[in-house]
Amino acid sequence: MLQLPLVVTAKVDLVLLLVTLLALWTRLSRLSYPNAVVFDEVYYGQFVSLYMKRVFFVDDSGPPLGHMILALGAYMGGFDGNFVWNRIGAEYPSTVCVWTLRLLPALCGALCVPLVYLLTLELKFSHLSALGASLLLLLENSLIVQSRFMLLESVLIFFVLLAFFSYLRFHNTPDSWFRYCWLLLSGASCAAAVGVKYMGVFSYLLLLGVASMHIWSLVGDRSVSHLSVCLQCVCRVVCLLVVPILLYVFWFYIHLSLLHRSGPHDQLMSSAFQASLEGGLSRITQGQPLEVAYGSQVTLRSSASQPIPCWLHSHKANYPIRYENGRGSSHQQQVTCYPFKDVNNWWIVKDPGRQELVVSSPPRPVRHGDVIQLVHGMTSRFLNSHDVAAPMSPHAQEVSGYVDFNVSMPAQNLWRVEISNREAESDSWKTILSEVRLVHINTTAVLRLSGVSLPDWGYRQLEVVAEKLFKAHSSSLDWTVEEHRYGTSQEQKEREVELHSPTHIDVDRKISFWAKFLELQWKMLTVKQEDSEHKYSSSPLEWVTMDTNIAYWLHSSNNAQIHLIGNPVSWGVANFSLLVYHLLAVVYLLRRRRGFKDLPDGVWCQFVCLGCVCVGGWMVNFVPFLLMEKTLFLYHYLPALCYLYLLSPALLEHAHTHLLSGATQRRALYVCVSAVLASVFLSYRTFCPLTYGSPELSANQLQGLKWKDSWDILYRRR
Repeated sequence: MLQLPLVVTAKVDLVLLLVTLLALWTRLSRLSYPNAVVFDEVYYGQFVSLYMKRVFFVDDSGPPLGHMILALGAYMGGFDGNFVWNRIGAEYPSTVCVWTLRLLPALCGALCVPLVYLLTLELKFSHLSALGASLLLLLENSLIVQSRFMLLESVLIFFVLLAFFSYLRFHNTPDSWFRYCWLLLSGASCAAAVGVKYMGVFSYLLLLGVASMHIWSLVGDRSVSHLSVCLQCVCRVVCLLVVPILLYVFWFYIHLSLLHRSGPHDQLMSSAFQASLEGGLSRITQGQPLEVAYGSQVTLRSSASQPIPCWLHSHKANYPIRYENGRGSSHQQQVTCYPFKDVNNWWIVKDPGRQELVVSSPPRPVRHGDVIQLVHGMTSRFLNSHDVAAPMSPHAQEVSGYVDFNVSMPAQNLWRVEISNREAESDSWKTILSEVRLVHINTTAVLRLSGVSLPDWGYRQLEVVAEKLFKAHSSSLDWTVEEHRYGTSQEQKEREVELHSPTHIDVDRKISFWAKFLELQWKMLTVKQEDSEHKYSSSPLEWVTMDTNIAYWLHSSNNAQIHLIGNPVSWGVANFSLLVYHLLAVVYLLRRRRGFKDLPDGVWCQFVCLGCVCVGGWMVNFVPFLLMEKTLFLYHYLPALCYLYLLSPALLEHAHTHLLSGATQRRALYVCVSAVLASVFLSYRTFCPLTYGSPELSANQLQGLKWKDSWDILYRRR
């Protein structure tokens, strides 16, 4: 029978609640200030606008989840994408809700503070250490700055911390099926971290390493049955490997579902991908025939022409009789690859056994293995190759439009069609979908783009050659029919007019999600924009000692400004903790090797776990940047820094509990810790004007904040 009254008992960690409220206040207060574009908002804002307009784009800096989170904030504020993100400092109009643009990164940055508190507890340290770690994050100026704008580092750090907290909560919870919810959350957080920035892979691999050690320990536990071991291993594999992979693909599914319109980055993608988007190439190719037939008029795009597309091209100009290096040529008509739409890109597919250059009724499709001739639409020259060295690639054969000069150089203009992505041997050549290799019958060389620019006599267009298959790179061999019409005019004059007026035959041409996903993923990993030097770029070694800063925003008429500068005291504490941990680890290992166990096994395991998570987290998020050849900035160090802020209070507790035995020593430690915490707070307050952009400081006050000569503090003298 129901007993009255009903009583609910709840435990509330008031310290956790307090640091959470303080984190929300430091990250969300006056979030709309400044009402102007701040540093990389000019970069991410462009993608947010494209999301609002459903326009496709490619960003080689990372997967789409982070951009979608920023776009969600913009959508919540009613942003329509109609703002030009062209310069830092540009004022936002009144129609743009700046607060919602920056809300989600700020929330993620604020939630990192209580997450660090909880994560310290899961590492089995005290609430006092958890408070210390959360205070270091709370008062870190650089993390506050990075959280308060439309940037992604705070989102990345949030998901990384959530992944480790969830996994350790799962590991520390007694056996129950409910604890696997924490494991599932950990896997989802890993997928989110990688989906925000590829930097998240570093922490994900570290978590997998920690989980692998736990699995190895579980396998060796004879008290656990074989069935239980198998089930637990399967659950870990599913939650930490399968779920993250599926979610990672799901981010792209949402991304591609939202961005269905043609945009500025279409040219990076294949013809099939472009044709699947609304507008752009799809408007050109809509209604064109699907199957290439004898008599078809086509444009052939090189699959290797990335990131700039180019099409097989010829024009009324011949190769020079002799090149500058003294080598001779065939002096026949030039064949090149041209990176612009042009009427000279059109070719006619001809049956070698017939003279007609029109499509018969019914059309006779070209199939894999058929031998064809290609006739240039505007000049009627046959695509030809022979044993003459190519102009810029002498190891390969020249490709030309055949001209009969009545010399001992017969036409060699037969080409075999090989569909490299065919599903069956009898497959027909399809517009956009088929990737085709053209094999020269006489020499077995394959038509390919060399990628070398021709000299002025070739109008700086790209060289096309024929090269033996075993010598050529497979990625440069394929050609795709992009534009296609059925030819109906036999006479040259009529045909030239026809090349400007395509016929329309409606066909259904779709590309699967998996094909689009794999192509987009490959482009993101391989097509890199050229890195350029930036005024505020820096090297990883400068991050450790904070010898660099970044000016994020400067008021147009006064000295108000925002800089990415860390809290110098906290930064020093983090570095000192890292050094102390390494020294302690070396001493402990040497003494254990000599048979001295200074720590009980449980404490030693806790110390090792602390090192795996915190020191390991710092290393995997710092060392890779030493090997990268790309433009780097101070904010790349922030994920690594968070691991050190986890380490510092825990290491302090370890020293207090296990290394300092005397009351005097511990009192001295209390005094030192109090002084350090006071210094951390004073340092935070000192740099607040550069963190929040207010109050405005005088030139002398700004000069006083330049604690290092390498810092670039901007000021106007009045």
